[in-house]
Amino acid sequence: MSRRAKRKKGAGKNPWLGKVLIVFGALILIAVGGGYLGLRSYLHSDGFRKFLSAQISKAAKVDGSFSRFSWDGMAVKTERFEATGKGLVSDVVAERIATEVGFGGVGRGVWEVKSTRINRIQLSLNMVPLEKTVAVVPSLPLVPEKKVTKKDPGWVPKEVELESLEIGDFGLQLITKQGLASAKGMSVLVTPEKGKNAYKADIVGGKISVPITLAPELRIQSAEAAYRDGSAFLKKAELSAWKEGRIYAFGESNFALKTHAYDGNIEGVRCNEVLNENWAQKLSGDLISTFKYNKTTDSQVVSGELKITNGTLTGLPVLDALAAYADTRRFRTLQLSDAHTKWRYTKDEILLSDLVLGSEGLIRLEGRISIKGENIDGSFQLGLVPGTLSKIPGAETHVFKPGRFGLLWAPIRVTGTLSDPKEDLTDRLTEAAGARMFELLPETGEKVFKFTKNVLGESPTKIIEKGSEVIDKGEELIKGAGDLLKGILDK
Repeated sequence: MSRRAKRKKGAGKNPWLGKVLIVFGALILIAVGGGYLGLRSYLHSDGFRKFLSAQISKAAKVDGSFSRFSWDGMAVKTERFEATGKGLVSDVVAERIATEVGFGGVGRGVWEVKSTRINRIQLSLNMVPLEKTVAVVPSLPLVPEKKVTKKDPGWVPKEVELESLEIGDFGLQLITKQGLASAKGMSVLVTPEKGKNAYKADIVGGKISVPITLAPELRIQSAEAAYRDGSAFLKKAELSAWKEGRIYAFGESNFALKTHAYDGNIEGVRCNEVLNENWAQKLSGDLISTFKYNKTTDSQVVSGELKITNGTLTGLPVLDALAAYADTRRFRTLQLSDAHTKWRYTKDEILLSDLVLGSEGLIRLEGRISIKGENIDGSFQLGLVPGTLSKIPGAETHVFKPGRFGLLWAPIRVTGTLSDPKEDLTDRLTEAAGARMFELLPETGEKVFKFTKNVLGESPTKIIEKGSEVIDKGEELIKGAGDLLKGILDK
């Protein structure tokens, strides 16, 4: 038998093999095509819209739904998503939503949601713990209705994977015990990070308003935030306020533990921008401050360190009194060489510690003061240039003592209320003046009166009254400062 005959005979052994391969190939194409058509059919069904509504509602712990979907191939649009909740998220409204769904993650059991664009979102968060309500037991037992729901096909993905989300106009409202805080006009780009349910957000533009007296509207320059494992992280934020003020901040909120911790600093602010009209005419300079905000379920504390540079104090009654009594104009306008304090604000107290106000070679005040409601309690050391109180006998020998910076120092205790402060320096000056007069001229009171009047040109009584006026004016300063602090920090 020839080779050609053998080849023809062998070729006829399995004529069905090629046909089988063709049939299998056709079946695979049909299956793939059928699967694609099945997935696409499910995407276009109302079941997929409800699935997405349920996924977002579960993530945000709200009850919400999308309006009708409009499909164009794999791209979909909807006019609105609206939801309400009884927890942290109380209301959500999203308008004009457009996205595209991909099949690339079907093998991993997820729907790929690509390049999502939302024109506007308004989100409301309730930061006030909900009051416990007493359940009302009905007189007759209620029989729950049996709901018949159509189950989704078992082979479709059960999770959603977001590729990116762009929000043109994001608005946020925070309901707090102090009032309503809000942010509006923010442009936000959200992208996923490594890990499940981990996202990064880049924010540009927008304005923030907070329920704090005298606090300005904050303008967002840029911010970078992230969300992961139930916590929100503010990696960095730059804001502007007033005319040229700048605020930098970073921190973290753990919603599971209900804790918040943020740090930052404020710079480029003029004193007259943050003070009330009365104080703006008296204190000028550049203000900078750090701040720390810490909140737990049991406490809320805001603290920091504040400093004033290029500061000037003028038009204060206490300074005018010192200038008149010392017969010099140097006290009428003080150039502050040093002005700083640590501050701490809680629900019940404003505390200024390590407080320093000083004009080199003239006057210096150091100490601390606590303000609880209207009540005040302060301990200070007052340093004056020698000769300031030389016309009050005994003031610079019995009450004030030589000390640092070449000044004469005396302790002052301030108590009482903001409207009626009390101090203990006047009584010590009066007592020292009387004792000193008798040391100088231990004779009758009449002779002391005549001698003192002839030498100083005024009676001892008027001299002591002048000293008291200086301290009384100081009380006005303490009251005004207290009112100022309450206006800035009171929430």
